Amino acid sequence: MVQQTLESPTELLHFQLRTALTMENDSLEALGELAKAAKSPEIKKLFRHHADETREQLENLKQVFTLLEFKESTAPSPSTKGMSKQAVSLLERSAPKLRDQVALSSALGNEHYEISAYQGLILPAASMGLTDAVALLQANLDQEVHTSEELEAALEKILA
Repeated sequence: MVQQTLESPTELLHFQLRTALTMENDSLEALGELAKAAKSPEIKKLFRHHADETREQLENLKQVFTLLEFKESTAPSPSTKGMSKQAVSLLERSAPKLRDQVALSSALGNEHYEISAYQGLILPAASMGLTDAVALLQANLDQEVHTSEELEAALEKILA
């Protein structure tokens, strides 16, 4: 398989946006699985709420593609695929009483990856003067940080 060599900061940004689109689609799928696996109605609700936010984030990404006049497409995101596989593996190996803890821990790891992905998009976009795109990406980052805090609080609560 021949891979395209990214030659410019713009090509790199486009590729990273494509990866982010895959990342959010993978996250949306994983959130459905985590909601099913969770035992607590409160945690199920938290995952459903984050799924709604993820749909908003996908729309924001699509707007960025439009703003930058990039073709909207996806690119592989092996990291998110791996995190999903790890979550499934842990859930399969865990007793039902540990499901909420495993689901929250898995989601928290994914959130931290998403936070770093958005930071990696915002910095170059800002340096290119892409103010409107930065605002949309920052909105996604802010949601990811907030979700991370919610997941951490929920995990602390069940571990107390």
